Amino acid sequence: MLTFQHDSASVEDVATNIVLKSREILSHRQGFISSAKIDMSFGAFMNLTVTLVIDDRHNMEKGVVVEHSTGKNREDAINNAVVKVNGSLPDGARVVAFDVGTYITPVTRRTYAVVVAVYNAPLQKRDLSEYSLGERRSLLKRVLREFDYNPKVLNISEIARVFGVSRDSIYYDIEQILKEAMKKG
Repeated sequence: MLTFQHDSASVEDVATNIVLKSREILSHRQGFISSAKIDMSFGAFMNLTVTLVIDDRHNMEKGVVVEHSTGKNREDAINNAVVKVNGSLPDGARVVAFDVGTYITPVTRRTYAVVVAVYNAPLQKRDLSEYSLGERRSLLKRVLREFDYNPKVLNISEIARVFGVSRDSIYYDIEQILKEAMKKG
C-alpha cells in the first residue's frame, strides 16, 4: 500500500506535488493499482491524500492525474477540469478511482474544481533486453513462483539470450530469488 499526501494554500502546489511524488515512486514499482482511495478537503488549505493498493501479479503503467480549473459555475468548472484529465490520461488507460471537489472563494466568488484520477494503462511494448536488473528479476520471480520455485523448468540459455545478458547473470538472478523465497517461506 502506498500513500501520497500534500496540503497547501495553493491548489496548483497540491496538484503538482502529488503528481510528481506518485510519478517518481510508481515508475519504479512493478504491478498495477488494484484499488485506490482519494480524500480531498478544502478550507484555508487544500488537503489531498491518495492511497493505492498495488498488486504485483501483472505489470502496467500506473499513475495519478490531478487537474484543476475555474468556471462560471460548478458544472462549468468540473467540465473544464474533466477535459484536462481526459487529455492527461495515456492511451488505453482504465480509471481505477476518481474524485471531484469544488469550492467557491468567499471574496471573489470564483468557482474552482479539482479532479483526481488514478489509472492503469497497458505498458508500451519494449524489448526484454531493455529491462533493468530489478525488472528482469521481478519477471523471473513471477515465473519461478508459478512453477513452485523449481529452476529446472527454465531454459537458462534462452532466457539469457532474450534478456541480452550472460547465463551467469541469469543463474545469479535465480540464486538471489531463491534465497529471498527461502527467507520468506
